[in-house]
Amino acid sequence: MSAAKRPASDADASSASSSAPKKIDSKGVAQLKPEYIVLNDQPSTVQYDDEESSSSRLDLDAQQNGNGKGKKNKKSKQRGQNKNRDNRQAREQNALCSKFVCNVNATCPFGDKCRYVHDVKQYLEHKAPEIKSEYFPVCPVWQSLGYCPMGYKCCFLSSHCNLETLELNEVQDPDTKQKLYDANHEINHIDGERKYDLIKKRFPFTKSEHILEIIDAMQQENRDSMAEAEAGAKARAKARSAAQQDAETPAPTEAGEAPAAEAPAAEASQPQLSPQALEQKSKADRKRERQRELYLQYRDTRYFAQEKRKLDLHHKKIVSPLTTVGNLPYRRLMRKLGADVTYSEMALAVPLIQGTNSEWALPKAHCTEFPGFGVQIACSKTWQAAKAAEAIAANISGVSEINLNSGCPIDLLYRQGSGSALLDNPARMIRCLNGMNYVSNDIPVTVKIRTGTREGHPIALSITKRLVMETDVAAITLHGRTRQQRYTKLADWDYVGEVANAVRTYEAEKQENKELRDGQKLQFVGNGDCNNWEDWYKHLENENIDSVMVARGALIKPWIFEEVDAKQYLDKSSTERLEILKDYAQFAMDHWGTDQFGISQCRRFFCEFMSFFHRYVPMGICERYPVLLNERPPNWKGRDDLETLLGSADSNDWIKLSELFFGKVNDEFVFTPKHKSNSFAPTTN
Repeated sequence: MSAAKRPASDADASSASSSAPKKIDSKGVAQLKPEYIVLNDQPSTVQYDDEESSSSRLDLDAQQNGNGKGKKNKKSKQRGQNKNRDNRQAREQNALCSKFVCNVNATCPFGDKCRYVHDVKQYLEHKAPEIKSEYFPVCPVWQSLGYCPMGYKCCFLSSHCNLETLELNEVQDPDTKQKLYDANHEINHIDGERKYDLIKKRFPFTKSEHILEIIDAMQQENRDSMAEAEAGAKARAKARSAAQQDAETPAPTEAGEAPAAEAPAAEASQPQLSPQALEQKSKADRKRERQRELYLQYRDTRYFAQEKRKLDLHHKKIVSPLTTVGNLPYRRLMRKLGADVTYSEMALAVPLIQGTNSEWALPKAHCTEFPGFGVQIACSKTWQAAKAAEAIAANISGVSEINLNSGCPIDLLYRQGSGSALLDNPARMIRCLNGMNYVSNDIPVTVKIRTGTREGHPIALSITKRLVMETDVAAITLHGRTRQQRYTKLADWDYVGEVANAVRTYEAEKQENKELRDGQKLQFVGNGDCNNWEDWYKHLENENIDSVMVARGALIKPWIFEEVDAKQYLDKSSTERLEILKDYAQFAMDHWGTDQFGISQCRRFFCEFMSFFHRYVPMGICERYPVLLNERPPNWKGRDDLETLLGSADSNDWIKLSELFFGKVNDEFVFTPKHKSNSFAPTTN
């Protein structure tokens, strides 16, 4: 439905009015109408884990969890994270050779030595049963593209193949096929040869090596200056000490004079250096001379990057970078539901530089995401930032901005010096951003930070001043929490507003110094605890905040931007929410494929999405609305059975919902929810 779809009924609106909230009986508890509360002997044991980085790739604290010994009661076993979970899906047994996937008469260069099946009929005899779904009677990928790349491996094979003749069907009209491709293709695929060059360390990081040399020259000159100043201070202190000692020494008497100072010993002859040592010394001298030349050339100028494309985030509807749940199908869903800007999942710089397949899968995007698609990277060193940015700019074109993650609170990343650790080393963060800015061609560079690392010690104000004055970042996003707070407690929007006001002051100062390019305006985006349209417009009352980035609010309620456009709460029925899940399932199969492994991937990430989506409390059952992110409802039932199922906190019910779209779950499927409480069905009477 469009943004103008019906609001809640008058009865619901009067009872769920946000303008006249009822008294809260218990802090942190969502207030529901009595008829929808399920009474039971025990309170709900379900716990929400608001860590956005939930991927096994970033479940980096598992070692610290340990396997605690000793007796624990049942309740304690249901609390905490499943930090050692492994949701990797099993590959298909007796898999079909890739050469035969779409061609029954193909030949394999490995012949009999190939470990895969070459007989298509034999493969089909042992293949798992096809998916039977009333929501997808025909292969969804075939409908999207006019053909199915999975060929005989497709779990909807009979919908686009004559099983007797094994003839695969596809749309024949080239114009129709081109229209389907233009509307549904994915972008940002790196060329195989370029990726191989990265793997073999043959990729020419020309720009990165140049800018790193300049940055190194600046650092070396600063180190030398500091060393000279320190040596001068020591010499002056020594001279003062000697003068003081001379003043305290009594003058020589007539009986005799002070003994004459001994003549300095002859300097020892310098040892003769070996030819290798002389060569190394000569090389070091040439390097230092080159550094002095670079320093003199660039000391009075800002970093020399080419002019960037204009980045406009003013009042744009932005979805935050989200690890695992912020995958391509989810971002495509959010685009359909009104988002203007999306970001890739956080990619680690070093694996990008090394050409790792799994990391280069993260910048891929759907064609509907560009323009307005940003790639986020995490790094701990300047060379990592520069080379990763150059690799992205040189190999993929559907990127609107490259964002440096300086706010991720994950412990291992922090210990490695990346993520929010850069807040503790702002000089390094600035070097990373300047290096990225030089190598990124015309792609603007942005940064996402937190208020600080320690609770009660915000440092974003001083960091943003340096970011404005010493870099050319196009946008700064500030998450209103410290690293120590992770995703708990409320975001400090008063401090976010204070920083936004200061940024405009710094900009004006930079303009006076004629260091700001014409027409250049730094975008400032706030982030944290925005889960409804009223929050959105409340935060934008500060004109110095260009936009608000939404994270969990868009996971729990993906239609939040429809509410922003309509400026009203939308009471989505269970049927409407199931249609949203159907769209997600469609986009997931378009992305991961319809073979057995692809369906397992779709089902796994469907359940990851449900771990947030189930937390939506329907507006029509609430006594007070909106429900805040830190409020938990009592055990409740919906207005119909489907609504109850959609709100279930039991991961087994998420799998049951997935069967509506992906068919019956097979024995090989594995899914462990992030939080232990989601592994247990809630107790009800």
